[in-house]
Amino acid sequence: MTLCTGSGSLPQHIYCHVDREYVRTGEQTGFEPCVWFGLRSYPGRAWGCHVMLENGAVVRDVPLKALAQHADAEDWWLVTESQQWDCYGDQFSLVRYTYLSGLEARAKCASAEHLGEYLFTACPLNDGFSAEPEQSKEFMFLALRNVRFTAQPTNRVLFIERSFTTDTGWPADIQRQRDVWSCESAEDEE
Repeated sequence: MTLCTGSGSLPQHIYCHVDREYVRTGEQTGFEPCVWFGLRSYPGRAWGCHVMLENGAVVRDVPLKALAQHADAEDWWLVTESQQWDCYGDQFSLVRYTYLSGLEARAKCASAEHLGEYLFTACPLNDGFSAEPEQSKEFMFLALRNVRFTAQPTNRVLFIERSFTTDTGWPADIQRQRDVWSCESAEDEE
């Protein structure tokens, strides 16, 4: 787990492509190769991705919507497709859960459901939302089959683990945590 204030390194760098509109001046179209190596969190903004271009230039705070797995990605992908919520604060941890690593998942994006593969998780820390059990969210970053990336909260992702899970549709009865638990202040439950 990596603890981050403002910016942090991904659990593993990712070779991908970036929309030239976000990294070049003038009228630019299409995608160019990059290495996505870092992530930034700033309150009230989309996740910012740090990338290195083939010429060695580093460009910071590129929106996730500007990244694609291949150069032939369609350009319709919106910031609302790439993530559901803005960042809550500037502190977070990055973790790649071993059990989820490489699993296929279904992501409920703004306009449609997409299949993808789990990459890593960003866990916001020390902000007004994350301290409240009902508001606390982790963001699952996925590489989608439509060659784009998304960061969705856990209630918008269903994992496919062929030896364990069964597709029963999106559950409507998952309970959000509402209580803060403490072994030193709790009464014994019977």
